[in-house]
Amino acid sequence: MDAVLNALMRSAKNETGGLDASPAPAPQKPSREEAEAAVRTLIAWAGDNPEREGLIDTPKRVVRAYEELYKGYATPLENVLDRTFGEIGNFDDMVVVRDIVFYSHCEHHMVPFMGKAHVAYFPVERVVGLSKIARVVDMYARRLQTQEHMTSQIITALDETLKPRGVAILVEAEHMCMAMRGIQKPGASTVTMQFTGVFRDDPQEQVRFMNLIRGARS
Repeated sequence: MDAVLNALMRSAKNETGGLDASPAPAPQKPSREEAEAAVRTLIAWAGDNPEREGLIDTPKRVVRAYEELYKGYATPLENVLDRTFGEIGNFDDMVVVRDIVFYSHCEHHMVPFMGKAHVAYFPVERVVGLSKIARVVDMYARRLQTQEHMTSQIITALDETLKPRGVAILVEAEHMCMAMRGIQKPGASTVTMQFTGVFRDDPQEQVRFMNLIRGARS
Protein backbone atom coordinates (compact mmCIF):
# COMPACT_ATOMS: atom_id res chain seq x y z
CA MET A 1 0.00 0.00 0.00
CA ASP A 2 2.94 2.37 0.64
CA ALA A 3 3.91 2.04 -3.03
CA VAL A 4 0.40 3.07 -4.06
CA LEU A 5 0.43 6.10 -1.77
CA ASN A 6 3.87 7.15 -3.01
CA ALA A 7 2.61 6.96 -6.59
CA LEU A 8 -0.37 9.12 -5.67
CA MET A 9 1.87 11.76 -4.10
CA ARG A 10 4.29 11.80 -7.05
CA SER A 11 1.41 12.20 -9.45
CA ALA A 12 -0.13 15.03 -7.40
CA LYS A 13 3.14 16.96 -7.64
CA ASN A 14 2.86 16.80 -11.44
CA GLU A 15 -0.66 18.23 -11.52
CA THR A 16 -1.11 20.23 -14.70
CA GLY A 17 -4.31 22.23 -14.15
CA GLY A 18 -6.98 22.51 -16.87
CA LEU A 19 -10.70 21.85 -16.57
CA ASP A 20 -10.42 18.83 -14.33
CA ALA A 21 -6.97 19.54 -12.87
CA SER A 22 -6.42 15.79 -13.06
CA PRO A 23 -2.99 14.37 -12.15
CA ALA A 24 -1.07 12.91 -15.08
CA PRO A 25 -0.30 10.11 -15.48
CA ALA A 26 -3.15 8.65 -13.46
CA PRO A 27 -1.90 6.71 -10.43
CA GLN A 28 -2.97 3.17 -9.73
CA LYS A 29 -6.12 3.28 -7.63
CA PRO A 30 -5.86 1.42 -4.31
CA SER A 31 -8.06 -1.63 -3.94
CA ARG A 32 -11.18 -1.57 -1.78
CA GLU A 33 -9.36 -3.79 0.74
CA GLU A 34 -6.46 -1.31 0.95
CA ALA A 35 -8.88 1.59 1.41
CA GLU A 36 -10.69 -0.24 4.22
CA ALA A 37 -7.36 -1.04 5.88
CA ALA A 38 -6.47 2.65 5.78
CA VAL A 39 -9.73 3.51 7.57
CA ARG A 40 -8.98 0.93 10.28
CA THR A 41 -5.55 2.51 10.72
CA LEU A 42 -7.08 5.97 11.17
CA ILE A 43 -9.60 4.66 13.70
CA ALA A 44 -6.80 3.12 15.72
CA TRP A 45 -4.71 6.31 15.42
CA ALA A 46 -7.67 8.34 16.75
CA GLY A 47 -7.59 6.15 19.85
CA ASP A 48 -10.42 3.68 19.34
CA ASN A 49 -10.56 -0.03 18.65
CA PRO A 50 -11.48 -0.76 15.01
CA GLU A 51 -12.45 -4.31 16.02
CA ARG A 52 -15.13 -3.36 18.52
CA GLU A 53 -18.76 -4.04 17.60
CA GLY A 54 -19.75 -0.47 16.75
CA LEU A 55 -16.75 0.03 14.46
CA ILE A 56 -16.19 -3.37 12.89
CA ASP A 57 -18.13 -2.46 9.71
CA THR A 58 -17.17 1.22 9.69
CA PRO A 59 -14.32 0.82 7.15
CA LYS A 60 -16.73 -0.72 4.63
CA ARG A 61 -19.27 2.04 5.24
CA VAL A 62 -16.64 4.77 4.92
CA VAL A 63 -15.41 3.42 1.60
CA ARG A 64 -18.97 3.23 0.28
CA ALA A 65 -19.57 6.79 1.48
CA TYR A 66 -16.38 7.97 -0.26
CA GLU A 67 -17.66 6.56 -3.54
CA GLU A 68 -20.66 8.88 -3.22
CA LEU A 69 -18.94 11.91 -1.68
CA TYR A 70 -16.15 11.93 -4.29
CA LYS A 71 -18.03 10.67 -7.33
CA GLY A 72 -17.07 13.84 -9.20
CA TYR A 73 -13.73 12.25 -10.09
CA ALA A 74 -15.53 9.54 -12.08
CA THR A 75 -17.82 11.92 -14.01
CA PRO A 76 -16.50 13.06 -17.42
CA LEU A 77 -17.45 16.64 -18.27
CA GLU A 78 -18.49 15.63 -21.79
CA ASN A 79 -21.13 13.35 -20.30
CA VAL A 80 -22.63 16.27 -18.38
CA LEU A 81 -22.67 18.91 -21.12
CA ASP A 82 -23.33 16.51 -23.96
CA ARG A 83 -26.52 18.07 -25.32
CA THR A 84 -27.79 21.55 -26.13
CA PHE A 85 -31.07 22.84 -27.54
CA GLY A 86 -31.53 25.24 -30.43
CA GLU A 87 -35.27 25.93 -30.27
CA ILE A 88 -35.03 29.17 -28.32
CA GLY A 89 -36.60 31.59 -30.79
CA ASN A 90 -34.80 34.94 -30.68
CA PHE A 91 -33.83 34.64 -27.01
CA ASP A 92 -30.39 36.15 -26.43
CA ASP A 93 -30.51 37.43 -22.85
CA MET A 94 -29.15 36.13 -19.58
CA VAL A 95 -30.00 32.69 -18.19
CA VAL A 96 -29.59 32.45 -14.42
CA VAL A 97 -29.68 29.37 -12.20
CA ARG A 98 -29.42 30.42 -8.58
CA ASP A 99 -29.32 28.71 -5.19
CA ILE A 100 -27.63 25.52 -6.40
CA VAL A 101 -26.91 23.75 -3.12
CA PHE A 102 -23.62 21.84 -3.02
CA TYR A 103 -21.52 19.85 -0.55
CA SER A 104 -17.77 19.54 -0.91
CA HIS A 105 -14.68 18.68 1.13
CA CYS A 106 -11.70 20.90 1.88
CA GLU A 107 -8.56 19.45 0.33
CA HIS A 108 -6.46 20.72 3.22
CA HIS A 109 -8.31 19.00 6.08
CA MET A 110 -10.83 16.72 4.32
CA VAL A 111 -13.71 18.22 6.30
CA PRO A 112 -16.88 19.50 4.63
CA PHE A 113 -17.73 22.89 3.26
CA MET A 114 -21.17 23.58 1.86
CA GLY A 115 -23.20 26.38 0.40
CA LYS A 116 -24.83 27.66 -2.78
CA ALA A 117 -23.64 28.47 -6.27
CA HIS A 118 -25.30 31.02 -8.56
CA VAL A 119 -24.54 30.73 -12.27
CA ALA A 120 -25.53 32.81 -15.30
CA TYR A 121 -24.62 32.76 -18.98
CA PHE A 122 -25.52 34.48 -22.26
CA PRO A 123 -26.27 31.73 -24.78
CA VAL A 124 -25.33 31.90 -28.44
CA GLU A 125 -28.13 30.28 -30.50
CA ARG A 126 -28.34 27.23 -28.23
CA VAL A 127 -28.98 26.62 -24.51
CA VAL A 128 -28.11 23.76 -22.19
CA GLY A 129 -30.61 21.99 -19.95
CA LEU A 130 -30.86 23.81 -16.62
CA SER A 131 -30.19 20.65 -14.65
CA LYS A 132 -26.88 20.30 -16.50
CA ILE A 133 -25.58 23.47 -14.89
CA ALA A 134 -26.38 22.06 -11.47
CA ARG A 135 -24.67 18.81 -12.48
CA VAL A 136 -21.50 20.68 -13.41
CA VAL A 137 -21.49 22.30 -9.96
CA ASP A 138 -22.03 18.93 -8.32
CA MET A 139 -19.33 17.26 -10.41
CA TYR A 140 -16.64 19.64 -9.23
CA ALA A 141 -17.99 19.92 -5.68
CA ARG A 142 -17.77 16.17 -5.14
CA ARG A 143 -13.98 16.22 -5.10
CA LEU A 144 -11.32 17.41 -2.68
CA GLN A 145 -11.42 21.13 -3.31
CA THR A 146 -10.70 24.69 -2.42
CA GLN A 147 -13.60 27.04 -3.01
CA GLU A 148 -11.49 29.23 -5.27
CA HIS A 149 -10.46 26.33 -7.49
CA MET A 150 -13.98 24.93 -7.65
CA THR A 151 -15.32 28.33 -8.74
CA SER A 152 -12.71 28.54 -11.50
CA GLN A 153 -13.34 24.97 -12.69
CA ILE A 154 -17.10 25.48 -12.99
CA ILE A 155 -16.89 28.72 -14.96
CA THR A 156 -14.11 27.39 -17.20
CA ALA A 157 -16.08 24.23 -18.00
CA LEU A 158 -19.18 26.21 -18.97
CA ASP A 159 -17.25 28.86 -20.89
CA GLU A 160 -15.09 26.47 -22.91
CA THR A 161 -17.81 23.90 -23.59
CA LEU A 162 -20.85 26.10 -24.30
CA LYS A 163 -18.88 29.03 -25.82
CA PRO A 164 -21.46 31.60 -24.69
CA ARG A 165 -21.10 35.37 -24.81
CA GLY A 166 -20.20 35.26 -21.14
CA VAL A 167 -20.51 33.34 -17.89
CA ALA A 168 -20.88 34.59 -14.31
CA ILE A 169 -20.59 32.59 -11.10
CA LEU A 170 -20.83 33.45 -7.42
CA VAL A 171 -20.25 30.81 -4.75
CA GLU A 172 -20.95 31.30 -1.04
CA ALA A 173 -20.05 28.64 1.48
CA GLU A 174 -19.37 27.83 5.11
CA HIS A 175 -16.21 25.86 5.79
CA MET A 176 -16.17 23.39 8.65
CA CYS A 177 -12.38 23.66 8.83
CA MET A 178 -13.04 27.17 10.19
CA ALA A 179 -16.09 26.24 12.27
CA MET A 180 -15.11 22.91 13.84
CA ARG A 181 -11.35 23.34 14.27
CA GLY A 182 -8.64 25.98 14.11
CA ILE A 183 -10.13 29.43 14.64
CA GLN A 184 -13.58 27.89 15.37
CA LYS A 185 -15.81 30.61 13.91
CA PRO A 186 -19.14 28.98 12.95
CA GLY A 187 -21.36 31.01 10.66
CA ALA A 188 -18.54 32.74 8.79
CA SER A 189 -19.14 32.59 5.05
CA THR A 190 -16.70 32.78 2.14
CA VAL A 191 -17.74 34.32 -1.18
CA THR A 192 -15.92 33.77 -4.48
CA MET A 193 -16.94 35.04 -7.90
CA GLN A 194 -15.63 35.10 -11.44
CA PHE A 195 -16.76 36.51 -14.80
CA THR A 196 -16.00 35.88 -18.46
CA GLY A 197 -17.01 37.60 -21.71
CA VAL A 198 -19.66 40.29 -21.49
CA PHE A 199 -19.91 39.88 -17.72
CA ARG A 200 -16.22 40.64 -17.33
CA ASP A 201 -16.28 43.51 -19.83
CA ASP A 202 -19.56 45.22 -18.85
CA PRO A 203 -19.99 46.17 -15.17
CA GLN A 204 -23.71 46.75 -15.77
CA GLU A 205 -24.16 43.06 -16.55
CA GLN A 206 -22.38 42.22 -13.31
CA VAL A 207 -24.85 44.48 -11.50
CA ARG A 208 -27.81 42.76 -13.19
CA PHE A 209 -26.44 39.38 -12.18
CA MET A 210 -25.94 40.46 -8.57
CA ASN A 211 -29.43 41.99 -8.40
CA LEU A 212 -30.98 38.76 -9.66
CA ILE A 213 -29.13 36.82 -6.99
CA ARG A 214 -30.28 39.23 -4.28
CA GLY A 215 -33.83 38.75 -5.51
CA ALA A 216 -33.58 35.12 -4.40
CA ARG A 217 -33.17 36.31 -0.81
CA SER A 218 -35.95 38.92 -0.77
